[in-house]
Amino acid sequence: MTPERRRLLQAAAAASLAGTIPNFLSRALAAGSLPSIPGVNTLVGTAKVNGKDAKVGTPVAMGDKVSTGAGSYAVIVLSKDAFLVRADSTVEFNEANGVLGQIKLTAGKMLSVFAPRRMPLELKTANATIGIRGTGAYAEILPGRDYFCLCYGEAAIDGKGMASPKMVKTTHHESPLYLVEGAEAMKVEPGPFLNHTDAELVMLEALVGREPPFVADGRYPSKKY
Repeated sequence: MTPERRRLLQAAAAASLAGTIPNFLSRALAAGSLPSIPGVNTLVGTAKVNGKDAKVGTPVAMGDKVSTGAGSYAVIVLSKDAFLVRADSTVEFNEANGVLGQIKLTAGKMLSVFAPRRMPLELKTANATIGIRGTGAYAEILPGRDYFCLCYGEAAIDGKGMASPKMVKTTHHESPLYLVEGAEAMKVEPGPFLNHTDAELVMLEALVGREPPFVADGRYPSKKY
């Protein structure tokens, strides 16, 4: 068994135990054959694209808005980027210079993996604008504050009243943050690790033909994440 196949089997087992992705996707991971469906790749429960009911295979393009219902989630594949949009979430995928340039999370929770890119992409939350070039990241909108975990990669976090962006660089969830709404300036505060898993990141990266750096360097699976 090759190391790559072994890692896929580990990902399938971890994801199945976590109960975070459907059984068929876990089986596909174990077989080393993920469904290469662009747009809505996976859907549990209900979701809408631009206000219309979605199903597996519904296209998602730049300029589109995706929203998920209660108790639902959707996996979205957009070119070489992939997203796990959790329940009661709304996200917009916006164009800049002919490519995906901005992702706006207006409600809920989303885990994302991004291909390396020359020009940074903006991930906008309620309080912050986060510049990223090729990372894994989790964001969550909370009352009065946002949660952001740069799972691996580099990011520049900017917000209202900040003198300069806060630069963050991680390899394995080292710096989860709360981005707190302030009267004069957004505050960036340390936070706990919340509501996403390494198995989900492995699954998303596999959908677009990659693996997270923590897999290649032997830190997966981890009991902590």
